[in-house]
Amino acid sequence: MTSPVNPPPRLLMGPGPINADPRVLRAMSAQLVGQYDPWMTDTMTETMGLYRDVFRTTNEQTFVVDGTSRAGIEAALVSLVEPGDRVLVPVFGRFGHLLVEIAERCGAEVHTIEVPWGEVFDPSAVEEAVVATRPKVLAVVQGDTSTTMCQPLEDLGEICRRHDVLLYCDATASLGGNPFETDLWGLDVVTAGLQKCLGGPSGSAPITLSPRAATVIDGRKHVEAGIRSDDDDDEDAAGVRIASNYLDLAQVMDYWGPRRLNHHTEATTMLYGARECARLLVEEGLDAAVERHARHGLAMLEGVRGLGLAVFGDVAHKMHNVVAVEIPAGVDGDAARSALLTDFGIEIGTSFGPLHGKVWRIGTMGHNARKDAVLVTLAALEQVLRAGGVPLTAGGGVGAAQEVYSS
Repeated sequence: MTSPVNPPPRLLMGPGPINADPRVLRAMSAQLVGQYDPWMTDTMTETMGLYRDVFRTTNEQTFVVDGTSRAGIEAALVSLVEPGDRVLVPVFGRFGHLLVEIAERCGAEVHTIEVPWGEVFDPSAVEEAVVATRPKVLAVVQGDTSTTMCQPLEDLGEICRRHDVLLYCDATASLGGNPFETDLWGLDVVTAGLQKCLGGPSGSAPITLSPRAATVIDGRKHVEAGIRSDDDDDEDAAGVRIASNYLDLAQVMDYWGPRRLNHHTEATTMLYGARECARLLVEEGLDAAVERHARHGLAMLEGVRGLGLAVFGDVAHKMHNVVAVEIPAGVDGDAARSALLTDFGIEIGTSFGPLHGKVWRIGTMGHNARKDAVLVTLAALEQVLRAGGVPLTAGGGVGAAQEVYSS
């Protein structure tokens, strides 16, 4: 007989997902209501307002896409990009390559610039590529967990405005734990996910659209025949129909907007979770949350250094919430991760592409950006490394982290 779901206790200290905040899980246990119940539509409206605060924007078109963070990325690109449009992607890790693939699947003419993994782009290099390729969309990742790098965005909005380019940012791994300013930085579209710094489960993708991005997308709106009214625009006058029905942001904007035009059945339980993630973040304060991630991230950084481990990449541009640790010579990285999981119930991450088997990725994000999680992880990692024959100073990792906390 099949047993009930009963996952083992785990401390998820990888690059995501992380342990969801218990308050988010409690919110997700609430009973369902009908999707057009006034309480439900009020909850959707509240969620929009909360995510305006999270994204630091006044954008009317701020809501959640029902699906994981990748659904948000696909919704943004398939709704912005028509076949033949040029898209420029600065690639500095795995998730830049993902933006390239999704844009190509949308039929875009994709151009890339690249830096070695572990580095970020200077804004002048991005502007040079914008001038050379004249894209409709510049698509960039803020925090790429594959390398742990955090791309500076402050100058990119102004560059895009000067060259009449739409700026899309994937902030899945960075939002809530690193400085982020949608309006101040001039970002047109931003998408994220709950399973990193927002402290929830994967399955809902917050998104915000600037008025000029919303106008571009709305210009491609084709209302489904079964729900179209006489007041809808002439379908023949609309732009190229968005290739996805489910991820059609022109329709989803009507679904979340005052019209509440039927699109799909809302993922009610995920909506509860997304709302609670945003509520908790706003309650804590965005600046306080970023500082919390910075503090615990620094403690983990200094802790792994205290164990004598080298840190990968340009630390000056590292995300607050994840560190890439070079695997010591002679250590089987996968076996060490397995020992951490089996003996201590702690999960850390491996990496991809050129970094696979060379680094571990250790996260301090969301509900797990806290002192006890950092210290327990460092203590357990010390024991695993000792068992693997790595010479260490006893308590060096925990001691270095404690120095950060006492400063």
